[in-house]
Amino acid sequence: MRDEKPREIALRILQRDAGGGFVEDRLEAELARTRLSPPDRHLCQELAYGIVRWQATLDWLIARKTDARAQKPMLQNLLRLGLYQIFWLDRIPDHAAVHETVELARQSGFHSQAGFINAVLRGYLRASDATRRLLTELKITQPHLGYSHPEWLVARWQARWGADHTAKLMEWNNTPPKAFARINTLKADPAKLLLQWRDENVEYDFVRRDWIEEDLAFELKSHPPLSRQPSFQQGLFYIQDPSTLLAVHELDPQPGETVLDLCAAPGGKLTVIAQLMRNEGRLLAQDNTPDRLKLIEENCARLGVTCVQTVLPSTLNSQPSTAFDRILIDAPCSNTGVMRRRVDLRWRISPKEIGRLRATQLELLSQAGSLLKPGARLVYSTCSLEPEENNDVLTEFLAGHADFRLEHSRELLPFQDAVDGTYVARLVKLG
Repeated sequence: MRDEKPREIALRILQRDAGGGFVEDRLEAELARTRLSPPDRHLCQELAYGIVRWQATLDWLIARKTDARAQKPMLQNLLRLGLYQIFWLDRIPDHAAVHETVELARQSGFHSQAGFINAVLRGYLRASDATRRLLTELKITQPHLGYSHPEWLVARWQARWGADHTAKLMEWNNTPPKAFARINTLKADPAKLLLQWRDENVEYDFVRRDWIEEDLAFELKSHPPLSRQPSFQQGLFYIQDPSTLLAVHELDPQPGETVLDLCAAPGGKLTVIAQLMRNEGRLLAQDNTPDRLKLIEENCARLGVTCVQTVLPSTLNSQPSTAFDRILIDAPCSNTGVMRRRVDLRWRISPKEIGRLRATQLELLSQAGSLLKPGARLVYSTCSLEPEENNDVLTEFLAGHADFRLEHSRELLPFQDAVDGTYVARLVKLG
């Protein structure tokens, strides 16, 4: 364990290149090796995530004061760190933001550039009001810079939904995600859990949507760390966005059935299926690697799920019965519907990425089609907002599979439904 300051850790996270894993994973690993108070942990996360989210806007500010000259990566991140505190974190005094950034520059070996950093930051302090007006105008004149999103992606969304809805979507992506809990009815009922939450100092609110059973999902407004929360450790609930429950609602699994979750890790939808089946029946969970299957098994053990059998793709067809009553495909996708949870996704994604997984998505649909009983139900879902991964994939699949009929499809949009973006289609196999 090391004693470090939040800004030092955040800066180190920012210095990792994009090939070093997602920023959420890097931050979690760093925080596990340090001793920070809860407020300092929160500040460290706010700095790391916020700077990544607002990277394009921060770089625009830096370019205005440096004649758009390229800076060394560490120097660029130091400037981002200072500017983010000045313009996005009201609770940090301006003088502290400048002083701490300059000191961190010196500690990082940038003694000769400390004066330059100080001049840029103090220059923006003197022009604070005018700069804030510029940032507001930028959201209208150049929304990809004003909201810090890739220009090509903003253009796609504007062509589909218009400027206003696209702006709301980008605002959503730039807002830290809320935490939601889904009650595990295999172990608890709402009355029991809410009483225990009261003892654990959990503040919550009810979540009501037309696809969610009453008193099943809750927004956690404040709660102890999950590692120290008895009700979580006892498996009485699972952290899960309400949007993920739509696919299981459309699947509508019943006790005693044989069900397949084709892309099951980490097990959120899978364990909802199990509780709807009341642990009665046969529920197969397939994923690609032993590590992902182990994660499923750990979640099932905590939640008291006993009807699940995990399988790798290579062993699925060797199971005693491969004729399923219902199959769920939560397909790999570009993840554009969960961009606010995947902080650096916007800078990793490319236009090619949206079409890259199409062959995999179609292959999963074809595989599921061959495993389904006649008259049985198939549900296809993604957390993508892109038609190429949703309606277009279903259209192509149905064109080549006359024995399937699309019964229903639905898209949840953050700016419309106030949940993560998702697409769900329900099909039936004729016969």
